Order: sequence, then C-alpha cells, then structure tokens
Amino acid sequence: MRPARAILLFAVISLLAKNTLVRSVPADDLAERAHKLQFSSIVIDTHDDTTQRFFSKAGFDLGKRNPDGAIDIPRMREGGMNGIFFSIWIDGHIMGPPAIQKALDQIDAVRENVTQHPKEMVMARTAEDVRRAHAQGKIAALMGVEGGHMLGNDIRMVRIFSDLGVRYMTLSHFYNTEWSDSSTDTPAHNGLTDFGKEIVREMNRQGMLVDISHVSDKTFYDALEISKAPLIASHSSCRALCDHVRDMSDDMIKALAAKGGVIQINYEKSFIDQGYKDASAKATGGVVELISQLKKTCGDDEECFEREGAKLERRLTDEGKLPHVTWERIIDHIDHAVKLVGADHVGLGSDFDGANMPEGMEDASKLPKITEALVRKGYSESDIREILGENTLRIMEQAEKVSKELQAQP
Repeated sequence: MRPARAILLFAVISLLAKNTLVRSVPADDLAERAHKLQFSSIVIDTHDDTTQRFFSKAGFDLGKRNPDGAIDIPRMREGGMNGIFFSIWIDGHIMGPPAIQKALDQIDAVRENVTQHPKEMVMARTAEDVRRAHAQGKIAALMGVEGGHMLGNDIRMVRIFSDLGVRYMTLSHFYNTEWSDSSTDTPAHNGLTDFGKEIVREMNRQGMLVDISHVSDKTFYDALEISKAPLIASHSSCRALCDHVRDMSDDMIKALAAKGGVIQINYEKSFIDQGYKDASAKATGGVVELISQLKKTCGDDEECFEREGAKLERRLTDEGKLPHVTWERIIDHIDHAVKLVGADHVGLGSDFDGANMPEGMEDASKLPKITEALVRKGYSESDIREILGENTLRIMEQAEKVSKELQAQP
C-alpha cells in the first residue's frame, strides 16, 4: 500500500471511530455532563410573574417549597436557576398616579421578600452584581416593569424605576399605552409616538433595557431604530413555529439580533404550539377575551385570576378541547432561533407563575431538562452557557456602557 493511501485510510478510520464514539456516549455520561453544566452556569430567567404571589392572602413564603406555583427558593435551587427577573405587572387599564403607586408597591414587595432571605438571595442591578451573587452562591434578584402604562405618562418615572433597581421595561402590555401600540390591541399610534421615542431614549440613558415582548410589530421596528442599546424580547417565542402575535417573526428575530439583541423563549403553551394556540382561541375567544372574562369573575384579585385561569385550562384539557403540549416544544423554539441567528442571541424567559406551562416544565426545578436536551442535540458548552444566562448578562453590560456614554455627554 502506498504511504499516501495508508495515511488517507488511517484518517478515514479515525474519523469513523471518532463519530462512533460520539454516537455511543452512554446516556448517563451525557446526563452527568448536562448536570455539571447546568449547576456551574449562570442561569437567568428574564420573566417570572411570581411577584403577584407576594400579595397572596394565604401568605406566600418565597423561602419554602410550595405545593403550587412555579417559583420559590427550594425549586430554584433544585433547577439551578440563580438569576431571576421578577415582573412588576398591573392591569393595563390602570393609568396615571394609581398605576405608579401600584408599581411602587410591587417593587417594594420584591425587595422586601428578597431581603427576608439574605443567605439565599440578593438584589442585583448590574451584570457584575449577578456575577458576584453567583460567586457567593446566591440567587440574583432583578426586576422588569411589564408595561409602560406604569410610568403614568411621566417620563421621570423611568429614572425613578431605574434608581429602584428596575432593569428593563416592556413598552406596552395587552393594551396600548398612550404612546405605544400593543400586539394585542387595535393600533392607535402607528407604533411609537414622539413621546414614546423619548421614553426609549431615556431608558437608554438610564441603562434600562428596552423590552419589546407584547408590542406591535411597528412598535418593535420603531424601538429598534431609536434605541442605542440592544433590545430584548423578555418572554417571546418564534412565530414561524406558532403563529401568535406575541411571538416574533423570523425577520424580526434577525433584525433584533443584527443590533445585538436577544429573544428569550417563552414556555407558554399557546406561544409554542400551533395546535394548542388554535384550540385555545376557539375555546376561549383568544387571550384578550379570556382576560376580559376572568376579570369579570375576579376583578383586581390576581390570585383569583391565576386560580380561575388554571382551573379553566384543566377543564378544557380534560374535555379534550385542548391538546396536550410537552416541554420539548420549548427546545424546538430555542433550536429554531439558534439556527436563524446563532446561540448568542437566544435566552430563556419562561413566564413562570403567569402562563400555562407545558407538561414536564411545570416549575423551576425542571429547568435541567432544557440543558440536557441541548447537550443531546450536540450544542457546545459555550453555546449552552450563553443561552442559559451569558447572553442576558452581555446585553445588560452593553446597556450599562451606553448609559455611561450618554450620561457623560453635556
């Protein structure tokens, strides 16, 4: 045999052997690798509605493992979640000073609940704060205001919210604000008004991330053009896989990524599964109609809202009107976004304690399933760490850099 042919044959045999070894890695080894990766990484969830539970009449305790809900310290520990954005949310019909007051009440509730567990949690404002908390073995608590109506049309509240620790704001929620169109309301402003654009600029100045989950497509493109810092979609999924207005089209995801932004995948069943979304719309009339009906039953009682919504979802599923949706659909959306724009523009924004979770991802303790699934799909450890939390830290750092530059200007 000629030397060149021998070398070539050896190379082919080596490559085949290497591929065989990869394919034959014992399942237990992959699971162990995923476990180590999960519990050594910074794992950040950019959207959790657990704040509403702090006002529970039953006396919710963040430090105890609860029989219901999705978030508490024991289950965050069990799932390896060490960074959480508590959502500050009130009904979008509340405007003006009452909206500001309710938002401040929730911000105070988050801070008070975190300070009750100083050995386990710490409030964080910056990416460095999150990294420091991780080094200390603590869970970093951050906040996001879910809806610009909570500014009460007073731009000074951007600075005040930022000073209190709010690190992102969703420009609108289910309904339009007086300066921003929502994805689930009839357009009134053709995107952002001039005042809305000023709010985006002030958010940049304060280092507050601009969140475009919930906004209309036109509002998204307006914010993308105005903002000097990357945008986030704190809890949205991929419209190509589930045609829901709350999800992002491929073109939107590409545009978001082109300016350094991140889409944090939402786990809500109707955002990740087309069959469920269609069946749910048929059974309830859609998300806006459903909220309207629940409001007639519960008024402003958010605990009732969650309870009655979950009860209705279970009944419709038991009656066969809603299909079963499993947690693997989350992976489909992560994978779609990664193939579209790369792993450095994808993160996790579960919507825990505020949405219908797919089977197998009922609470924070189930998060290691995502990491193991990505390991089994062949994702690199660095890509997985980015998705789990590093991407969110990167855009926080970029927003902080833009803020310093803007504030340094005369």
